[in-house]
Amino acid sequence: MLVVSDTSPISTLYAVGKMNLLRDLFGEVIIPAKVFAELSRLKEFGYDLAELEGAPWLVVRPARDSTAVKDLSKQLDPGESEAIVLAQELEADFLLIDERRGWKIANALGIKTVGVLGVLLEAKKKKLIPAVAPLLDEIQNVAGFYLGESLRREVLLLAGE
Repeated sequence: MLVVSDTSPISTLYAVGKMNLLRDLFGEVIIPAKVFAELSRLKEFGYDLAELEGAPWLVVRPARDSTAVKDLSKQLDPGESEAIVLAQELEADFLLIDERRGWKIANALGIKTVGVLGVLLEAKKKKLIPAVAPLLDEIQNVAGFYLGESLRREVLLLAGE
């Protein structure tokens, strides 16, 4: 399975110590150089990035079409823009992305998307985690992930919790 990721799914899971779920679910995750640069900024918040920087399953690869990246950057941040273009170029099975605007643009371009909530649901389905609810609390309280109450209820319902 070929998966490209934007910054937020990785940084959110990294902040709560669950980045391994990406490896366990997808094997290898490809990120553009701009996403790696954005992830590197976690050091400014006191995170030790040794696990992230040394992860052999996290592959950094730049998008080739810099014009397309530049065009998308008029609407999105640089990491999202390059992730979308790279997902198109590689014909990725999925793009991991959470930001609504990037998600809408990726879907409009025919790219299948999954966010961190979808990752958690799939991880529970594959028995990689026992429950989703505690991780929802962690991603909200530790990683600062915004999650409205109705979406939280929907996710828990889908998780059977």
